[in-house]
Amino acid sequence: MTFRGAAAATALLVLAACSGSDDARPAPQPAGTTSTATPEAPTPTVAPSPKATYPGADWTRAERGDWTALDTDLAAHGSTCVAVVQDGRLVHDAYWNGGAPRAPHTVYSIAKSLTSLLVGTFADEGALVLDGTAAEWVDEWRGTDAEAVTVRSLLAMTSGRLWSDAADRRMIRATSDQTSYATGLPQGGKPGERWVYDNAAVQTLESVLDDVSDTDDVADLAEERLLEPLGMRDTAWGRDGAGNALTYSGMESTCLDLARVGHLMLNDGSWDGRQIVSADYVGQATSPSSPLNAAYGLLWWVNAEGRIVEVLRQAGFASDKAPYEGRLAPNVPDDAFWAFGYGNQYVAVVPSEGVVAVRLGARPGSPDEVTFDSFTADVLAALGS
Repeated sequence: MTFRGAAAATALLVLAACSGSDDARPAPQPAGTTSTATPEAPTPTVAPSPKATYPGADWTRAERGDWTALDTDLAAHGSTCVAVVQDGRLVHDAYWNGGAPRAPHTVYSIAKSLTSLLVGTFADEGALVLDGTAAEWVDEWRGTDAEAVTVRSLLAMTSGRLWSDAADRRMIRATSDQTSYATGLPQGGKPGERWVYDNAAVQTLESVLDDVSDTDDVADLAEERLLEPLGMRDTAWGRDGAGNALTYSGMESTCLDLARVGHLMLNDGSWDGRQIVSADYVGQATSPSSPLNAAYGLLWWVNAEGRIVEVLRQAGFASDKAPYEGRLAPNVPDDAFWAFGYGNQYVAVVPSEGVVAVRLGARPGSPDEVTFDSFTADVLAALGS
């Protein structure tokens, strides 16, 4: 049973134990008479909620599972590392193709999911409202069509910001100040009309975070609010050529560090007695944010049923496939969710199994290799789940 499942079962026992009232107890009997009332059942003993296990400087190891097939497959497809944590303990890690436990790798759009958590910390404090206009913090958008853009729509990829392959490539490859470029693009349509995987729209969150906080360095904010509390000592937040924090990509990290992010999410935003981000925000981030793509939450990928839009070209493959009905990972529990980066890099979280799994490395030769579904299902199979 996972920590969440055990806690829920304990809560139900507590409610059951407390549901009786004094009025329902047998009345006292006069002296010399014998009570015919059925004796009360003994009050059940309620076990205390199990304390979630968290790593210190290093993960506690508890190796289990048969990893031969998974490791062979991952190594053959360019992976540099894999790490699997179950119930807060490292059950497996392996390294190939130049990878090492503390050797950082560029994790590309996995950074988006950490940006989501950083936004969530400010939403929890009331410093920003997810459904409020982002123009409150993005000066260039005031008095323009972009005033309709909410923070939530930027996180959900439904902002309606102008997007094209050419504009995307120009920002990534040929622009020094990527925040100014992204905020300076015109509005392409009304928010909520289309789902588009838009790097520039996510980079505008740097402008939001820059203004909503007391510091103008968003990378320092990320260090203070996420990386340092989680003990991510081998992770560096990316910056553009102008020194702006990159909120859509550019981060360098390791399998073992990113497993900490997954474990935070598994425990509803709580880390060793400290609520880093609220359980409410974690729930929103890992639930479908729009019927336009049931596989997307708030910069996290999810496993809900509905219209599914994948982004194979953004992952480095030649072409996308048409939207389809179903689930992103049909062979995986429907509560699974992922941070996902270029080249099929993953932080997979399966709450019902208490499992976090991370894969980093090069892009596989085909989009049908090391997928959301196959990677996560193979991890669970290796564990015997």
